[in-house]
Amino acid sequence: MNTAKAVELGERFGSPIGRSISLGSFIGNLVSAAIVVAGVIMVFLFIGGGLTIIASAGSGNPQGAEKGKQAVTWAIVGFVIVFTSFWIIRIIEIWTNTRFITIPAFLSTGTQS
Repeated sequence: MNTAKAVELGERFGSPIGRSISLGSFIGNLVSAAIVVAGVIMVFLFIGGGLTIIASAGSGNPQGAEKGKQAVTWAIVGFVIVFTSFWIIRIIEIWTNTRFITIPAFLSTGTQS
């Protein structure tokens, strides 16, 4: 008879998931990090698009200026999406009286407000 043995992955690999951080906290931290990464990408698109517009206008390259305008436009669209999603999450937190995104588990002191 072949029996399967349950392996506690958190114990075996030293992971805090399942011991000090719950799966929900882990997902909250992941979403928080994704919002920060999206913001950083947006800043680089603004800077890159603006520099492309300036460089293309100086060299008389209308195609390059158009590409720069598209980059800035998509940066604005991305900003609106990230900003809206953050506030939708924040509204859900207020309704449920939890803070799973705006104050991630690794920053909280263990008390939920």
